[in-house]
Amino acid sequence: MFGLLINEKEVKEMEYLIKREMDEILFDLRDERIDHIVKRAMEERYKILFTLFRRVASPNECLKYMRRGKKDRKKG
Repeated sequence: MFGLLINEKEVKEMEYLIKREMDEILFDLRDERIDHIVKRAMEERYKILFTLFRRVASPNECLKYMRRGKKDRKKG
């Protein structure tokens, strides 16, 4: 386990960078031209980014980026 000491400005910057990356992944996951295997790797990356995001973002911000279950994603 590692510890990291960062100031408020750095927290906001991390939050911003992670949100942009997650937004890109969410956009690409909707692209039907992307292969299923690639999408699965993108979903794994999203999970890792979301775990990091939860450490720096407010609960309300986290709710915006929570993914629905697989059954719900296929419907809508």
